[in-house]
Amino acid sequence: MYSYLEFEKPVADLEGKIQELRAMSSEKDGVSISDEVSRLEKRASDALREIYSDLTPWQKTQVARHPDRPHCLEYVKRLIEDFAPLAGDRSFGEDHAIIAGLGRFKGEAVAIIGQEKGADTQDRIKRNFGMARPEGYRKAVRIIEMANRFGLPIISLVDTAGAYPGIGAEERGQAEAIARSTDACLAVGVPTIAVVIGEGGSGGAIAIAAANKVFMLEHAIYSVISPEGAASILWRDSARAKEAATAMKITAQDLLKFGVIDGIIKEPMGGAHRAIDDVITRTGERIEAALKDMAGQDADTLRNARRQKFLAIGRSL
Repeated sequence: MYSYLEFEKPVADLEGKIQELRAMSSEKDGVSISDEVSRLEKRASDALREIYSDLTPWQKTQVARHPDRPHCLEYVKRLIEDFAPLAGDRSFGEDHAIIAGLGRFKGEAVAIIGQEKGADTQDRIKRNFGMARPEGYRKAVRIIEMANRFGLPIISLVDTAGAYPGIGAEERGQAEAIARSTDACLAVGVPTIAVVIGEGGSGGAIAIAAANKVFMLEHAIYSVISPEGAASILWRDSARAKEAATAMKITAQDLLKFGVIDGIIKEPMGGAHRAIDDVITRTGERIEAALKDMAGQDADTLRNARRQKFLAIGRSL
């Protein structure tokens, strides 16, 4: 059984009945329930399709935050061979919210940077729910500079509510660390690809997402602030997050229209968590195609294309 979101209640009820029927059948040998199960499965599938055919921005926000949604390490496990994680910023310490290292993608050596929210409660606490501190972004800069030195393409997997705003993080230069990481992304002379796989929140996201090609999963979100944060600032009422999510244009579909991203990766019906292997395969195919498009381009061409991409955002509005 999946963890169901509030708006998925009709599907939850139907799939719950299916589970009950199957359990009843296993207890009573000889009782055939296949016809009834098939009928309910079709109703559940139709209900899921109807719901996901017209999600609101706030509902997409909930899907992007779904607890069962695949996170960075699951993509790395399935897409990257011989992954060697690298730790520490050579200045303060290790930040478990940022995953960084080297590996092989489709046989090609690459550098990987991503934000990991964690798989369970203990892991989420360890990784600070994907909210990196300054040492995490300084670790990212170290890997970016290493990739540039050895001519390795960089793949970034973005999934964070934002950089950690705690007192210790601010004391160690959070804003400066984010700015330097963003600058490092823009300055490298190798192909860079970023994929927003869940939440892309604020400077914490752009710090590793200032790439030549930026993609988003179909139900991911990408914004300068969370809907709750925007509602608190604009209306002094975080309960108006639904209204803020709509006004902010945070969905992949809106951001593609505005030229903020370069493409959308389709998710399985019901969200990425319902068919993890499928969505990760599609993500890998999109990354592979983007790397092929940039193959053979020299450092200056890549830098100029990246610069022009970000300077052009908003000019046609």
